[in-house]
Amino acid sequence: MDTVARHNVLTPLGLDSTGLPQNGPARISSPHPDLDKQTVDPPGLLDPHDFTYSIVVPVYESEGVVGETVDRIVSTFEDQGLSYELILVNDGSRDRSWDIIAEKARANEHVVAVRLLRNYGQHNANLAGFREATGDYVITMDDDLQNPPDQVRVLIDEAMTGRDVVFGRFEAKRAAFYRKLGSKLISLINRRVFAQPPDLTVSNFRILRRDVVDRICASRTAYPYITGQALLYSSNRSDVLVRHEPRSIGKSTYSTIRILRLVLTILFSYSLFPLRLAAFGGFVISFLAFALGAAYLVQGLVSDTRVPGWTTLIVLTAMFNGVTIALLSMLGEYVVRTLNAVSASETYHVVDRVPR
Repeated sequence: MDTVARHNVLTPLGLDSTGLPQNGPARISSPHPDLDKQTVDPPGLLDPHDFTYSIVVPVYESEGVVGETVDRIVSTFEDQGLSYELILVNDGSRDRSWDIIAEKARANEHVVAVRLLRNYGQHNANLAGFREATGDYVITMDDDLQNPPDQVRVLIDEAMTGRDVVFGRFEAKRAAFYRKLGSKLISLINRRVFAQPPDLTVSNFRILRRDVVDRICASRTAYPYITGQALLYSSNRSDVLVRHEPRSIGKSTYSTIRILRLVLTILFSYSLFPLRLAAFGGFVISFLAFALGAAYLVQGLVSDTRVPGWTTLIVLTAMFNGVTIALLSMLGEYVVRTLNAVSASETYHVVDRVPR
């Protein structure tokens, strides 16, 4: 079985066949030259064995299950005779996750283990894996076996119809209520911000064609969001029904706080919606203030002059000052994120790699 070529040296800066800057290790030449064309290949013309696959798995605090995850992914691809590489990105785990995946990488030439300096979050870990990936297609999945490795073939078969991105649509999502609610909120934002089609379901279990991955790697955002970027940089997307298993060991590290942070990242990094909402609120309050002022003016002209009460003055002053501070805070959030985007050279740092 053909294996994916290993590259430890970055290629010289330049442009690849898609006209985008090269990122990460040099990629092997695609055995199928039609892969990077923008036209959609007719269904059934692409053979899965003609391509190479990079599986990217962010790893965080999963020492009890990550070893089995690696073994099942390797078994799935080898049993089907598919050329692959498995990239495991340790995202600042404090348990023995790094020791386990490093040992797997030493024992199997198809496995690469990457260690990040600290916990940067799932999307940065995926981006690190993308820049290591050399395959014609890149697959992302979780480290806890809730995405069964045998379901990868379902994604691949759909991608072979000419799709540039395929998302797994779960038959029944095995997750806590707050995570399901968070997923619905994020899906609503995706439809508003990234023009996600109403009939498309997105998830972190997905396969992306090389040209889409290259566009994501070339993006200079300081706040990567792989799902949204996959929607932005693709044109022929679909989803396919897959199984979603309950978590067998431990509990999810994706807390309510992390979900809220992701929502804020999407809104402030990829959308003007908060700014426009604040501006609309400011106009409404300004209109009400002018109306109130006009009412007091008319009252002063047609009736006896009365000394205004302190209560009205203090309430109005406090309300308008509060609105002003809120607007300035929102503007400041955009300014800080813009400054980070133009000044940050890397959104993550790699401290170790096996093999080196």
